[in-house]
Amino acid sequence: MTQSNSPQASVWPQRWQRFSAAAVRAFHVYGTWLASISWKRFALLSVLLLIVVNLLQKLPPFTWTITESITPSVGQVKLPPVPPVPPVTVPDIHIEVPGPAASSASAAGKGFELSIDGHGVRILKKDGTEAAASAASAGVAAGGAQVVIQAGDKRVEVKLPPGAQPDEVRDAIEEARQQVVDAMQEARDAAQEARDAAQEAVDEQQAATVRTRKVHFGDFLSDLAALWVVASAIIKITYKGRMQAEVKAAQATETAEAESLKRQVVEARMAAMQAQVEPHFLFNTLASIDHLIETDPPRASQMQKNLIALLRASMPSMRDTADAGSRDLGRELAVVRPYIEILKVRMEERLDAQVDVPEGLLSAEFPAMMIQTLVENAIRHGLEPKPEGGQLRVKAEIVHGKLQVTVADTGVGFGAAATSGTGVGLANIRERLQLLHGSKASLTVTANQPCGTVVTITVPYRTVEGAGTTPA
Repeated sequence: MTQSNSPQASVWPQRWQRFSAAAVRAFHVYGTWLASISWKRFALLSVLLLIVVNLLQKLPPFTWTITESITPSVGQVKLPPVPPVPPVTVPDIHIEVPGPAASSASAAGKGFELSIDGHGVRILKKDGTEAAASAASAGVAAGGAQVVIQAGDKRVEVKLPPGAQPDEVRDAIEEARQQVVDAMQEARDAAQEARDAAQEAVDEQQAATVRTRKVHFGDFLSDLAALWVVASAIIKITYKGRMQAEVKAAQATETAEAESLKRQVVEARMAAMQAQVEPHFLFNTLASIDHLIETDPPRASQMQKNLIALLRASMPSMRDTADAGSRDLGRELAVVRPYIEILKVRMEERLDAQVDVPEGLLSAEFPAMMIQTLVENAIRHGLEPKPEGGQLRVKAEIVHGKLQVTVADTGVGFGAAATSGTGVGLANIRERLQLLHGSKASLTVTANQPCGTVVTITVPYRTVEGAGTTPA
């Protein structure tokens, strides 16, 4: 039993993982599509979705018709009370004619009674004997009469005035009788109408139990569509922001990688150029020392000391250039000063060099190997080609809150010497400044007066902690 259930139990998690992965992919595809379309198109598609949903919810299978037949049980249908229809009957009419007023006491209580009913017309005396119709008529005409109309439980008495004629009495009685019959017929018609109305009400109530109604199963579709539109708008806003953030992050990473790669290329160029310059300079210096040992040993000893100081300062500088790209100004001058002193020995009176840097600026941060490159260019391409030589000035100062280092010479001028370079050194310096400080740093090359070249490097002024001392 356990073995048969274990494969099934392992299948469901795999299916769920596949479903989750597919749902996440679909969500990202939908979010990407929402972020790619404009808000105008999104509004148009939302309105179209609401219209289509409104039409669909009125069509099968979301809407259908149901016919229901309900049979009411006993006691559920309440019939209104139906009044009974009274029968139309001929009312009984009795006419009492009293005796003459002048008769004696023996005649008191006697008179005639005229009855008209369904059996005909009867004339009776008060004492129960029949009399002639003419006598009754005469009594009615002479002394007046009382007409009693009995219709069921209703009794109507009509007193006729004295002296009424028989025809008038008959007409009056007939008219009264007809009125009673008409009234009873009207009552019967009203009762029949009430019964018909009650029956019609019952029929309508029974007919109402068979009804047809429409069932709307798709009423939720409009709410679902509205919820979908709102959720899509939220996804569009958030996903677009996320995509923009990812694009910016990718661009920033790409830019950082490109800048890092570019910086490495520039530093490699500087190192290569330095590797080319150092052997040439080193060989010339060693040759000069060898020559001075025979002709002027004290100067040879001084040049040897300067060479040792130069190598001691420049070797760490070349490693720091590839690692950080910036160090303090004091360490830069520790390389430049021995280099200038060595060239003074070689050029003798043709080189007048000075370094004017305040003590307080030795701790300022400055890109490595730049001053040495400018000094080498100034001597090699400006002062050495000039027979009488010239002056070289290295100066550092704070201008408008920035550190400004200037290398000026009175040589033949920029690009005027036969040994003028290709400008690769200055181009590398510009690239390094751009990578390190962007638009906050600059390199300018101007003509010096009365002759020569002035190169100025401007960088943001920042100090390096623990710096400012020149290595011995």
